[in-house]
Amino acid sequence: MFRITKRFEFSASHRLANLPEDHPCARLHGHNYIVEIELQAVRLDAHGFVRDYRELSAFKRYVDDTFDHRHINDVLGSDSPTAETLALHFYEWCRDRFPETSAVRVSETPKTWAEYRPDNAS
Repeated sequence: MFRITKRFEFSASHRLANLPEDHPCARLHGHNYIVEIELQAVRLDAHGFVRDYRELSAFKRYVDDTFDHRHINDVLGSDSPTAETLALHFYEWCRDRFPETSAVRVSETPKTWAEYRPDNAS
């Protein structure tokens, strides 16, 4: 199995409304997010790629236009847009356009990551 990944970054705010009032994430705050998209294939295409990295520029445009310097609660229409729910959202967006998408990871801080990988992706 061949796997490739590409990293994207954006800055945005959110708040997690379903947490206790004294939890710091219940307050409005922001992150410098990192999103990693993983694609996989059993066979390479005619050019020797899983997919040409340049084709992933559509995701960069989506992130820049929709998420960068925005309030994620408003973008997703959610009271609690966690890194986990962002990973699922980005996975579904990518999978619709890039069938080789096998996982998406989202980081809010240098020490934390959330990943969505469907059960059938190894």
